[in-house]
Amino acid sequence: MTITTTALRLSDSVAASLGLLDRRLDPDPLIRKARRQTGLSDFGDTSFIGPLTRLLDACHAESALSVVGRSATKWDVVRFLSNLLILQDAAARFPAMNEAPIRRPVFITGLPRSGTTFLHRLMLMDPVNRAPAVWETITPSPSAGTREQRITRVARQLQGFEWLAPEFRALHPLEATSPQECSEITAHVFRSLRFDTNYHIPSYRNWLDADVVRHLPAYRFHRRFLQFLQYQDRQPLEEQRRDRQRRGGERRWVLKCPEHLFALQAIRAVYPDARLVFVHRDPVKVLLSQARLTEVLRRPFTRRLDPRALGPDESRRWLDGTRRMMAVGDDAGFPDPICHVHHMDLISDPMSTVEGVYRHFGITLAPSLAADIDAYVAAKPKGGYGEHSYHFEDHGLDEQEERAKFRPYMVRFGVTAEAAPKRRADVGSEPVRCGEEPTLQS
Repeated sequence: MTITTTALRLSDSVAASLGLLDRRLDPDPLIRKARRQTGLSDFGDTSFIGPLTRLLDACHAESALSVVGRSATKWDVVRFLSNLLILQDAAARFPAMNEAPIRRPVFITGLPRSGTTFLHRLMLMDPVNRAPAVWETITPSPSAGTREQRITRVARQLQGFEWLAPEFRALHPLEATSPQECSEITAHVFRSLRFDTNYHIPSYRNWLDADVVRHLPAYRFHRRFLQFLQYQDRQPLEEQRRDRQRRGGERRWVLKCPEHLFALQAIRAVYPDARLVFVHRDPVKVLLSQARLTEVLRRPFTRRLDPRALGPDESRRWLDGTRRMMAVGDDAGFPDPICHVHHMDLISDPMSTVEGVYRHFGITLAPSLAADIDAYVAAKPKGGYGEHSYHFEDHGLDEQEERAKFRPYMVRFGVTAEAAPKRRADVGSEPVRCGEEPTLQS
């Protein structure tokens, strides 16, 4: 046990003995604080209050929040509320922003830890493509400082989290300038499975899962958020023309999140011309890595964590995800058929895989893309991911049971089975290594 862990546990023990961790998390003081910090009062649509209350109640009742967990939750909520106020103020002052079109965005989704992040970052080598960055989803407004100031501030915040969870970077390398998942955007209106990853809150997750319509307000806000960023990107007309010539076309949003699988109807309603990419990988490899990542993310925020319960939870969640992919097959109701990408193809030949995505959607390939992708792969031979050893029993899973559950998905999409790690009892002196997101080959 590290000095940090010991200190955190001691603080939790003291706070619990004083009854500080038993206090209900009330949204009203957090709303007042956001208004005070921003100097703004108008949220416009206040339908977020119900989901926020439900989230806070679930965190209080079910997740055994630690001192750090309570502080982080309140900080997160105030940040989201502050951004809501800022976006509403901008929408009122710049009505043209609300009419800005988001044309034919690309949504990358599929099982987590399957290569979605890798494909996303490869496609962002194309200067035409645009994604929200980590720093932009945390502090999207120029009122919070210059671009460089906001990036520096967010980089410090990431370092602070890595101090609490030192294994995080090896599991999921993330910089302030990295592209961010869309679940961080939809979290602003408190309708996001991002919270389910950070906290054990089954009642909140069940509520969000119970009705597909509940995702619709989240994706309407998602569009507003992109419009807000897009409005900040605006340039004088002549500069826009030169920029388009340099890039080779209009900017294109390329977005990524495994949780998009659970909101396809909402995406179709808000972005009827969207293009959809499914990334496929052996679910057994996915589950072990995802369970470990969830453990690392939750540990600083809770006083009670059972790693063996995480595997079955992830299995249920992503079995549902595979069934949703099978239900739509190639047609999710968008103008273009779904583009299917396989993890093994992606890691063995990244450039050909990206070319296949572009060809599928009839997108012109940027001339510099091949060289940029080669340089990216050479610079990050493992995509920035570390190696880790996993064992099924650590997270309450059985290989044969999981293989049987997910076999229909693997057969339907022709997913290649990968070598699974051995049981602890079968492992000799050398640990069995299980890759994270793709093990890249140059």
